[in-house]
Amino acid sequence: MTNHRNMPAVWLLASLLATGISACSPSINHHGYIARPGAFGQITEGMSKTEVEGILGSPSTTASINFDGDSNYYITSITESRAFLQPKETSREVIAVRFDKNEQVTSFAQYGLLDGKIININDRETPVQGGELSVLQDIFKGILGSKPSL
Repeated sequence: MTNHRNMPAVWLLASLLATGISACSPSINHHGYIARPGAFGQITEGMSKTEVEGILGSPSTTASINFDGDSNYYITSITESRAFLQPKETSREVIAVRFDKNEQVTSFAQYGLLDGKIININDRETPVQGGELSVLQDIFKGILGSKPSL
């Protein structure tokens, strides 16, 4: 014979356990360009820009250098996030296709997450007077720092 008074507690415990387990499973998010398998292998030097865009599609971004030609970049990023943790980028792929002035492919490359470099745009901090002092030190700085003149 089962005790029916403990059944809500058992169901509550089971639902909490299921919620805890599901919170630990990662959420995978795909961002940006998703390449068709084998599409990059179809690109060759000398192809026209319209042919490249016909194979790869519209680029994620472009970089124009007016005197030398321009470049198309196809960027894919995959991030993994867990319950309360910051998302972590697990994969990044950049396909770079460089064109000359006549819009013909001059070079192309594929880069991954390990090829990237983190660049700190501005690592300098502007010093703020009193920023390194505690609130009480800042308050008493004027009192203790000034000496009465005789």
